[in-house]
This record gives sequence, C-alpha cells and structure tokens, in this order.
Amino acid sequence: MKTITLSIRDNVLEAGQEYARRHNISFDDLISKLIEETVVRKKSLWLDEMFSLMDKANVKSETETWSREDLYRV
Repeated sequence: MKTITLSIRDNVLEAGQEYARRHNISFDDLISKLIEETVVRKKSLWLDEMFSLMDKANVKSETETWSREDLYRV
C-alpha cells in the first residue's frame, strides 16, 4: 500500500473525518473505499453499462444481427 499526500479543504476534511468516526472506520479507509467505488468498480462495469444503453436504444441492424454473446467476443 502506498502513502500519498492530498490537499483538501478544511471543511471537507472535517466532514470526512466526522463521517468516518460515525461509521467506525478510519479516514484512510473511507478515502480508499470512495476511490474504489468511484473508479475501480466502475472501470469493470463499463461493458455492462454499454450493453444496457444499447438495449434501451432498441435499434436493429437491417443487414446483420448479433447476440450479446457475439459482442463479448472482443
């Protein structure tokens, strides 16, 4: 695990520390969890999100059709 230095506004830091205290976690764990949920998890869900958007668009190709499984074969 790496140690990093952040610049953060005082009021945001205080609010974050208070939130972490109320939830019995360290401020470091709070920041790590927020980054993971915002960046790492979303990074792995992009393909499902794209398929969901394509399904909602309900657009059909006139000349060729694909199954979801075909599109996963990248």
